[in-house]
Amino acid sequence: MEDVLAAVGPRLRGIRQQRKCTLAALSETTGISVSTLSRLESGRRKPSLELLLPIAHAHQVPLDELVGAPPVGDPRVRMKPVERGGATVVPLTRQPGGLQAFKMVIGTTRSTPELRTHDGYEWLYVLSGALRLVLAEHDIVLKVGEAAEFDTRLPHWFGSTGEAPVEVLSLFGPQGERMHVRAQPRTA
Repeated sequence: MEDVLAAVGPRLRGIRQQRKCTLAALSETTGISVSTLSRLESGRRKPSLELLLPIAHAHQVPLDELVGAPPVGDPRVRMKPVERGGATVVPLTRQPGGLQAFKMVIGTTRSTPELRTHDGYEWLYVLSGALRLVLAEHDIVLKVGEAAEFDTRLPHWFGSTGEAPVEVLSLFGPQGERMHVRAQPRTA
């Protein structure tokens, strides 16, 4: 246990330096004093969850990476569905911040548009059923295999057409992050 704790400080320093982040900038983001961060990195202060959680969040890395937890044998994501606004939302990513992936099953009760706006960028892919997407002045229906991407600062809403439930894969990220699809070049 002592060896694991002793390795945390150098790991914290390495992650911070890799991200070209100063102690002052990390202090401002986490609310942890520069002196405490310095003592953590040098090993003069023992790490605690109260200190490591904000640092993990600031660096957008899992807590396991900060403490050097051994890899687990089972790579499966343990999905915990959440019921929200006529839909079952299943998070498919574990890391906080950055691009997030969700599988959504939207029931027929969510078929009346209520347009909203918020920061971010969204990419939707229809797995089954038909998805109605209202985006600014557009009102379209996406079928299986079709995708849409949009800036969520535009008034938008998506849901069922009212005929049957729809399953959707959603990638959502902070403003400025977009889905990049890489295709192989065509051969002549």
